[in-house]
Amino acid sequence: MARYLRGIFESLPGWVRALLNRFGFDDFDSIRIWLMDALAQTSRLIATQTLSLGLNTVQFVAKLFVALYLAFFLIRDGEAIARSVRNAIPLAPTQKRELFEKFAIAIRATVKGNFLVAAAQGALGGFAFWYLGVEAALLWGVLMGFLSLIPAGAAGLVWVPVAVYFLVTGSVWQGLALVAYGVLVIGLVDNLLRPMLVGKNTRMPDYVVMITTLGGIAVFGINGFILGPAIGAMFIAVWHIYSTTQHDGSP
Repeated sequence: MARYLRGIFESLPGWVRALLNRFGFDDFDSIRIWLMDALAQTSRLIATQTLSLGLNTVQFVAKLFVALYLAFFLIRDGEAIARSVRNAIPLAPTQKRELFEKFAIAIRATVKGNFLVAAAQGALGGFAFWYLGVEAALLWGVLMGFLSLIPAGAAGLVWVPVAVYFLVTGSVWQGLALVAYGVLVIGLVDNLLRPMLVGKNTRMPDYVVMITTLGGIAVFGINGFILGPAIGAMFIAVWHIYSTTQHDGSP
């Protein structure tokens, strides 16, 4: 095989040999060494990626099995577990009721509010991309909706680069229109709907919703966009119960 390749190299035209000499391939041995190094690096990269893919697949299957296993018992014994937790909390019945109501309201409002805001921003962004002739508008709209689960204008991570691309490539009116649409429409959806759907029901200010969501995602990952505001609502509820108890017990 090496003799056959060497014959091909020696039969190359002069201008091809000169071009190879400019890149440092002045003889067949240098090309052979370079090819062997490239094949070795490619083999190591493929082996590493294959191992990583296998490990990720095993982890995903294991996590899915654990989640389904726990879900079965939580669904079967959920009422008994909730009753045990309720009985173990050292609070008055009215305070326990308030605490559990706050928790349920926070979970419901966070899930409903965040998904509705994400769906609205994704749909509006996808429509804008389709109208402006951006390819794969549906895909970009779905990505924008997913990023919209994170508050504080995360949808701009999609439409801002597209607007910059329009401006750089000379499509000035498309870029300016997308900037105005992103700020006045897509951004306002986040600023108006999220406080109404999440903060209003949980009785948390908008900045608390934003901080708890970002902090929850930083600590718990993607589940943090639910757990963060829920923990924040529970903290406010406990704070309210404690302050009310202190006020009632004061002379």
